[in-house]
Amino acid sequence: MDQIPPTHSDQDVGEDRSNESTEAKNNPTSQSKVRQIWGRLLEMGLGETTLRIGTGIASIILIMVVVWIMSSFFLKSSHPTQANSSNTLTPTQPVTLPTSEPNIAQTAAYAGVTRLTNLHTTLPNHPRDAIMPYTVVTGDTLFDIADKYGLKPESLFWSNKYILGDNPDNLIPGVVINIPPMDGAIYQWNTGDGLNGVASYYKVSVDTIIDWKGNNLDRATIGDYSYPNIPAGTQLFIPGGVAEFTDWLPHIARTSEAQSAIRGPGYCGATMEGPVGDGTFVWPTTEHYLSGYDYTTIHRGLDFAGHLGNPIYAVDAGVVVYSGWNNNGYGELIVVDHGDGWQSVYAHLSQRNYECGGYVYQGDVIGLMGSTGNSTGPHLHFELRSTTGGPVNPWDFLH
Repeated sequence: MDQIPPTHSDQDVGEDRSNESTEAKNNPTSQSKVRQIWGRLLEMGLGETTLRIGTGIASIILIMVVVWIMSSFFLKSSHPTQANSSNTLTPTQPVTLPTSEPNIAQTAAYAGVTRLTNLHTTLPNHPRDAIMPYTVVTGDTLFDIADKYGLKPESLFWSNKYILGDNPDNLIPGVVINIPPMDGAIYQWNTGDGLNGVASYYKVSVDTIIDWKGNNLDRATIGDYSYPNIPAGTQLFIPGGVAEFTDWLPHIARTSEAQSAIRGPGYCGATMEGPVGDGTFVWPTTEHYLSGYDYTTIHRGLDFAGHLGNPIYAVDAGVVVYSGWNNNGYGELIVVDHGDGWQSVYAHLSQRNYECGGYVYQGDVIGLMGSTGNSTGPHLHFELRSTTGGPVNPWDFLH
């Protein structure tokens, strides 16, 4: 049979005895008493029973400690009413608050959303009564400026009729425009004007104009509404007023007389003959996306993007009835009459390939893209007009 090796060597036994001897020397009294008591319990056969009883007592003590902690820190905070009814409250000393302001950076992590004390009440701004000037900067558009001041583009347009001339392309850097107090229109008074007529034109009542504080009109001194005491040149704000779009590019028919055509160097006079289109319209340039204004009630055309010198195409067959410079912001302009109730307008050209009376056919290159007139960069201002309905949205007809 194999021999089981001893668990301790003689050397280990000697070391253990040496250690016990050393401990006994260091604490002879406590060690001997404990050993004597434990030895007697073992002789009586109570060693195991004693261990069980000790373990039970320790468990009970631990449970009592846990219950005390729970009742002291959690149960009292959950039932404040019961705690108050069973305990007698003792007054506490008043707390002196620090005079310095709290450190928001330190308390924000656990204080949640806090409100800072502000001894100064800031009142909301009241609506403006006065008209405010604004200087156009590079990149501004009528729509961006209107959005900045919470206005409709039409209101900004109608408030600057004498500056923009009913043409949004006249909005160029350096121009000073009027910002109305709210949506409406600004009217510049002329000698001979009447309040009734002005109010009717803008579709408001006379009282609306007089009662606007910023107009500084006094019923006691204004006199007869037909000939009111309002100096010429006075700017009046018309709250809620709406105006009509003034077309500075009158329709040119082939049979029209000279006096009814477009004013300007490019006027062609009456034109009686030439090709007639079929009523279908192709794209007027190589690019089919916009770099400026879209079609709106205040911008009756599309501003197609492109580069200087891009070809401009006749959208349908017809006769050139205007070719030359236009003084109303269009720059170098060509207008083609298609003979079937339609006309097309091509503005801001850098080059015109056809003169008055020229016959063009669908797809012909009638000019080149430019930036003449009131323009901030190369693009084509294109309009499509009907003899019966006036300007129409070209998106609905181009293909």
